[in-house]
Amino acid sequence: MLSNAENETLCRVGPGTPMGAVFRRFWHPVCLSEQIARPDCDPVRVEILGERLVAFRDTAGKVGLLEEGCPHRGVSLALGRNEDNGLRCLYHGWKFATDGTILDMPNCPDLRLARNIKAKTYPIREGGGFLWAYLGPADRMPPFPKWRFLEIPVDHMRVNRIDADVNYMQQLEGGADTSHVGILHSNFARPGWMTGSFNANTDQDNPAALATGDLAPTLAVEDTPFGFHYAAIRQVEGNEADGKRNVRVVPIVMPSTRIIPSPAVQFIIFEVPMNDTRTATFAASYRLDGAPVDQWKLNEMSGRHNPALFDEATHRYIGTWENRFGQDRGRMSEDWSGIKGVVMEDMAMAMSQGAIADRSKEHLVPADQAVVRCRRQLLESARRVAEGGDPIGVEVDVSTIRAIDATVPGNVRWQDLVTA
Repeated sequence: MLSNAENETLCRVGPGTPMGAVFRRFWHPVCLSEQIARPDCDPVRVEILGERLVAFRDTAGKVGLLEEGCPHRGVSLALGRNEDNGLRCLYHGWKFATDGTILDMPNCPDLRLARNIKAKTYPIREGGGFLWAYLGPADRMPPFPKWRFLEIPVDHMRVNRIDADVNYMQQLEGGADTSHVGILHSNFARPGWMTGSFNANTDQDNPAALATGDLAPTLAVEDTPFGFHYAAIRQVEGNEADGKRNVRVVPIVMPSTRIIPSPAVQFIIFEVPMNDTRTATFAASYRLDGAPVDQWKLNEMSGRHNPALFDEATHRYIGTWENRFGQDRGRMSEDWSGIKGVVMEDMAMAMSQGAIADRSKEHLVPADQAVVRCRRQLLESARRVAEGGDPIGVEVDVSTIRAIDATVPGNVRWQDLVTA
């Protein structure tokens, strides 16, 4: 368990907080490219790490990320006119370029003032179907991360987001918790659970389709320059003699990214804190063989086609206790959770803990080793940054990181699977 003070340190991410200082040292996705797909399209409000910003694409196609409040009187620039290579405030017509320069001040003919005023901006990059931002000190800005999926055509991937009213740690810990997969996701992980039998789900795309019914995997956790790997090692029934086992290796990339495997697909998931109690989960999914993913299938599998739980227009998760997070208890004789979709099952668990979980009341077990490692590395990163150093994982090459789901002979080391 954590003390209340440690929990507060982990979960608070606004300006001036220890964890906010850690997150500001990394590049993060802040919106989907499709949200500002065309020149002069509608600007988009962006909230990240407790700061309110606005993203827009100008007439020439260049993107900008500005503080949302106009530097004149604080009116939201998200309501402004995006026109003629600038974003114009509706209130008094001040117009800003993507770098924050004032291009026009209709209510102030003395343009000498414009040279002394600038909208606050942040570095922004576009890649892999996302807009990425860096909010930290300019002199500590790391190189833009070279994720493997940035080299894959966006139309070959599924690139999406889901926003939820929950702290980022609950989302991250769900990805660091391997033992829940065979239980919470029983419908996909172990078909036949109703009769006590195990029938392997042969869907190579589904990250919850386990090769074995072993519900108590052996967990191995090993630190890396980017954070750590955890390996969930599950015994394969009937292969006790040669020690054949299924190995799922999940990289946790600091501060809040994970890669979840299926045999055929990699799911790269970024948990980006919007504020202390809201999280934007961005995901890029691609096939290892380079073929296009079946986007409709992946969305159906995750539960995103359910309008009672997910609003496609706003990218918001809308499950609450009022709609019981989509749970149909009448179906629970044949449906483990009564909730349709892998992601929607995960969302219900995180949301049920409250906006910020109280970790001081936990009783952890060996299956929670990766969850504990997440917390320790983040708290250690906060200590290092407070002392003027670098957080764990900053400026690390992420281009070769991948997750593994493989069934292998007993003499194969899981570490060799990662480096193969």
